[in-house]
Parts: sequence; structure tokens; C-alpha cells
Amino acid sequence: MQIIIDDLSGPEIRALLEEHLSNMRQISPPESVHALDLDELRKPEITFWTCWEDGRLLGCGALKELSSTHGEIKSMRTSTAMRRRGIAKAILARIIQEARSRQYARLSLETGSMKEFEPARRLYENQGFAFCRPFGDYVEDPNSAFMSRSL
Repeated sequence: MQIIIDDLSGPEIRALLEEHLSNMRQISPPESVHALDLDELRKPEITFWTCWEDGRLLGCGALKELSSTHGEIKSMRTSTAMRRRGIAKAILARIIQEARSRQYARLSLETGSMKEFEPARRLYENQGFAFCRPFGDYVEDPNSAFMSRSL
């Protein structure tokens, strides 16, 4: 597996993000969908990575700078056909590494509270994240789970 910074211009990442947004809209009410589209992911405060193997896109993830000491994980997605191979764990490790290199004190995320998001919540818990109150611009939402960890 190779994890690289991506400029979001390729058709493979466009298709994966469309799958991601479509899936989020299917399982979450509109007001609880916090996934970003291509234009939002191209903002300067966001670094976006993709994971590849033998020319195939396996997954993606992003790091958004909330402040000079606080980052947010965004757009974590593994291709449906490639799940349960450690791809999300590898991307998460890369994001944590980058957050540490930026000397962030804290790394946070928002994910769904529904059963479909249970594997994601378990992954984050296994990597030291704990449930927390909403952060940044988020507000309490029964469809959201907020998690954070110190670096």
C-alpha cells in the first residue's frame, strides 16, 4: 500500500467520494451529513490522502486544521470492495503522524452514531480516541458521535 497526498483531480477519487456522499445521505438525515464534497476538500486548511495498491484506489482520508493546535479527521473512506484489510487503520496512522508533525495538541472527529458507523467508532477507540462533546462548529446531534484524543 502507498499513501500519498492527492490533489483530488483523478476520476477514481471522484467516484469514491461520490460513493461516500451517497452512502452518507442514505443512512443519515440531511442535517446530519457532515461529509465534504470535492470543492470543500480542496480548501487550503485541508490535506487529503489516498491509499493505492497496484494502481487501485483503496481508500482516503483528510486532515483539516481547526487551529494551530487542533486538527479534525475528515472524509475517511475505504472502498467497499477493500474493507477489512487494514486500509483505514493505515490512513488514520498517516493522519495522526501528520497531526503530530504539525504539533497539534488534539485531534478530533465526527462520525455517525448509528449501527452502520460502529466499525468506524471501534477503529477510532482502538487508536486512543474517546467520546467527547461537539467541537468546532458542531452542535449536539443524536445522529453524530464526537471523538477526540490528545497527541
